[in-house]
Amino acid sequence: MNDALHHSQASNDKLARLIARAVAAGPALPCAVVHPVDASSLAGAMEAAEAGLILPILVGPARKIRAAAAAAGIDLAGALIEDVPHSHAAAERAVALVREGRAGALLKGSLHTDELMAAVVARDGGLRTERRISHCFILDVPRYHKPLVVTDAAINITPDLETKADIARNAIDLCHALGIARPKLAVLAAVEIVTSKQPATLDAAALSKMADRGQIEGGIVDGPLAFDNAISLEAANSKNLTSPVAGDPDILLVPDLTAGNMLAKQLQYLAGAESAGIVVGARVPIALTSRAEGARARLASCAVMKLATAMRITKHGDD
Repeated sequence: MNDALHHSQASNDKLARLIARAVAAGPALPCAVVHPVDASSLAGAMEAAEAGLILPILVGPARKIRAAAAAAGIDLAGALIEDVPHSHAAAERAVALVREGRAGALLKGSLHTDELMAAVVARDGGLRTERRISHCFILDVPRYHKPLVVTDAAINITPDLETKADIARNAIDLCHALGIARPKLAVLAAVEIVTSKQPATLDAAALSKMADRGQIEGGIVDGPLAFDNAISLEAANSKNLTSPVAGDPDILLVPDLTAGNMLAKQLQYLAGAESAGIVVGARVPIALTSRAEGARARLASCAVMKLATAMRITKHGDD
């Protein structure tokens, strides 16, 4: 058993429980690892394979993959290699493996997110569904009592109301996959009052009403909520704010990508949060990892990806 998995199982933190839940959720998931030509992305894929989370299909230049593995002392036993000439071809081939039924998920390797997502969202041959694709950070914040999802912090730059509704639906579906039966979603803004001077509050109020009317199902949605009264019941009470979400959200839906990215990274770098990252709303889930992430974060991303697949949250046409 690798050290990262042993540590995660031995501890009692939130990411450990997600990893353990995913390991127990059936057989390993066939996964196309896109352009894993550096030690970090190869190690992440092979650690997830050793943990029983994925069956890796390494898609990229075979010579570079093998050279990177040899230089880092990484054993590629059990991994298949799909030899393609460069990162662009790797993204296209990985998407094709999903469409052929050979892969049930994608794991980002050593290429830009934009390059991978261009193949995913391609009109012809991509992995679109009727939903807008969005990203979720799943954060283990030491001072918060349960996993916290922040969305969208990586895909949709300035989402409109309809896009935010899909971002909410995707996040609620993901929480169902994580074992949360009725997740609470806080729609964030700078203030908790509805005012035309701050359009984010109008969208938040509309999303809340959409949930009341059954247009967004499966969770409890409230907003606008400022960050303090979303996270702290005491802060909400101090403003005489009554909310079914205040103090206990599972999901924070942010106004735009900039706010979400800053919030997630502040929680990571200032509050010591560990994270997993996953793209949802496509035909299959896509785990996004970076070189800055540790081994447990990579494992957690693959764990969330496996749980998402088990719940078929990306196959909305089958609902």
